[in-house]
Amino acid sequence: MILRGIAASDGIGIGKAVCVREQNLDYSAVKYGGKEVEKDRLQSAISQFNEKTAAMAEHIRTQVGQKESEILTGQIMMLGDPFMQSQMGDAIEAGQCAEAAVDQICTMYADMFAGVDDELMRQRATDVQDIRSRMLAILLGVDSVDVSRLPAGSVLVARDLTPSMTVGLDKEHVAAILTEVGGRTSHSAILARALELPAVLSVPRVMEQLKDGDGVIVDGSEGIALINPDQRTLAEYLNKQEAFRQQKALLAVYRDRETVDAEGNRYALYANIGSAAEAEAAAASGAEGIGLFRTEFLFMDRTSVPTETEQYEAYLAVSRMMAGKEVIIRTLDVGGDKAVDYLGMAREDNPFLGHRAIRYCLDNPNLYKVQLRALLRAGAEEKNIKIMLPLVTSLEEIRGARALLETCKAELEAEGLPYHKEIPLGIMVETPAAALIADLLARECDFFSIGTNDLTQYTMAVDRGNAQVENLYTTFHPAVLRSIRNVITAAKEAGIPVGMCGEAAADPKLIPLLMTWGLDEFSVSASAVLSTRAQISRWHSGQAAQVTQEAMGLSTAAGVEGYLKSAVQC
Repeated sequence: MILRGIAASDGIGIGKAVCVREQNLDYSAVKYGGKEVEKDRLQSAISQFNEKTAAMAEHIRTQVGQKESEILTGQIMMLGDPFMQSQMGDAIEAGQCAEAAVDQICTMYADMFAGVDDELMRQRATDVQDIRSRMLAILLGVDSVDVSRLPAGSVLVARDLTPSMTVGLDKEHVAAILTEVGGRTSHSAILARALELPAVLSVPRVMEQLKDGDGVIVDGSEGIALINPDQRTLAEYLNKQEAFRQQKALLAVYRDRETVDAEGNRYALYANIGSAAEAEAAAASGAEGIGLFRTEFLFMDRTSVPTETEQYEAYLAVSRMMAGKEVIIRTLDVGGDKAVDYLGMAREDNPFLGHRAIRYCLDNPNLYKVQLRALLRAGAEEKNIKIMLPLVTSLEEIRGARALLETCKAELEAEGLPYHKEIPLGIMVETPAAALIADLLARECDFFSIGTNDLTQYTMAVDRGNAQVENLYTTFHPAVLRSIRNVITAAKEAGIPVGMCGEAAADPKLIPLLMTWGLDEFSVSASAVLSTRAQISRWHSGQAAQVTQEAMGLSTAAGVEGYLKSAVQC
């Protein structure tokens, strides 16, 4: 039997299934003890949660790393939100026991996050569910799930691998991970990669289909799991496992190398991040800069807009950490699949085509100016920050943002505050409109960065979160490839640098095309830096040009992808 899911952490894991079942958290027999009693019980449980979680975070920090530990410290911050706690208090005031209050409010938040079509936001749903389960377990006196005593060669099978489950996990005893939920950027995936454990996530009904002791092969690179394989298949995957180990050892030599092709032509290889903490992991991975800092995550998981000082400190921290290297910071990209309740954004029938990103910011100049001022101030010290505008469709949007930026400069000058006077301003090219008028936009930009995730979605008229049409969502479609080529060509003709920060930047099948067209900068996840550098190093310009010519001569997405898969041997 072959099960399929999301390839979340590379490698081959071979072992026996250990299925972790969910705890019994039924609180229907708990009686309401009165407002004060239930509030005291709630606060006691919160204190115990914080104490245990802080200890878990410290364990992960020492065993895995600072970045991974912040997944747990983030849970403490979420539960510590005064608004969330007041909502739980209101539920108790309305006559609910502490268990019901925790269940109701956490479920409400989890449902809100789960309904967002952004994987980084959906992982917050997993966090809230983890908080809910652990808080209920504390209130009910139920022992938490313990995965610290698994036998050697265990394939951990669970509905989800929560951060709290991971704390005691012994990577020497765990061969791989299979879950029913989660994606490439979910916390379960992040932790699996940090622990260097092969993982396949979002496997439908995996808990129903496996039982303890089943033989399992997990191919975290291909996103498949083979159940009770025969000896021939087992031997085949043992060979693949050894080959993967050897390949990984070879990649390590690229950590401190420059990013050059086989002829020595230089490229910039940057990393995408969502917080200041992730910049540390990016630097450790060998990234040569930050190609995308998603600032919207500074605005989420809170009840009010981050102040200018808060934003300034976050941007400055990344700037200092990457001293001497470029840091491209995207301004607030909310709306669509990224809702921030306190901003009061109106509900829209089609939010992806609605009042979002640069449109929302320009219509709310006071809010936007806070961010622009923070960016200008943070850029004064290292002078390595670049500002990038999201979802641009017209020249007017660039001009509007630049005018607002000049106003902020004048204010800072009058206040005597240092700022980066010549801070570069560029755009994220992620709409068909921007791709079609790239030549016009390039005249008023300092740089381009191509966002292939949305560019593909909008070009193909496909909701990338809709499973019914996901087969149509492909960067290999000739229309998308021609758009990318057009954008790079326009940038080259205008003499401005052009990068790519979408998922396609790390796809080895597309690298020869991007090199041939003249892409200057590849921005990828921290975990993909070394493999991308290795792929670039293997190409001669002549070989890449020949592959590009063949690929662009094909007329279907399937034809292009099939040819490139063969030509690139991946």
